[in-house]
Amino acid sequence: MLPELVYVDSNVFILPVVGEKSDRAAGAVRVLERIEKGTITAFTSVLTWDEVVWVVSKLMGEADGKQVGRKLLTFPGLRFLDVTPSTLARSQGLCEELDLRPRDAIHCASAISKGIKTVISDDKDIEKVPGFTRKNLETFVS
Repeated sequence: MLPELVYVDSNVFILPVVGEKSDRAAGAVRVLERIEKGTITAFTSVLTWDEVVWVVSKLMGEADGKQVGRKLLTFPGLRFLDVTPSTLARSQGLCEELDLRPRDAIHCASAISKGIKTVISDDKDIEKVPGFTRKNLETFVS
C-alpha cells in the first residue's frame, strides 16, 4: 500500500518547536513522526519555511528561528513545492472565488498543483476549497 499523499501546513512544524502543550501539538509531533518514517508522503510550500522561521524568531528569538529553518530544510521525507507564476495565478483565483487569505490561497494552490487532496492543518478556511479534505492535528493524537 502506498503512503497517503498529504499537504502539511506550517502549524505542524511550529507547535512542537514553541513548546505548546496541547492535543494539537501532540498531533503535530505524530504527523512529523509519520513523515519521517515515510508512512505519509508530505509536501509543503516554500512559503512554509518563511512562516516557520518568522513565527519562531518572533516567539523565541532570531537565532532559534534560523536554526529551525535549517532543520526544516533537511527534514526527512518532506518535499517542498515551489511557488510559480501559475501557482500565484491559481492563488489569486482562490482569493477571489473562495475569499481565502493570500497565504492560505498559496498553500491551497500549491497542494492543487501536485494533485493533493488531503491537507493537514488547523485552518478551517481550507475547507472552503472543493475536493479538499482537511485533517486537524487532533486527528493524529491517538
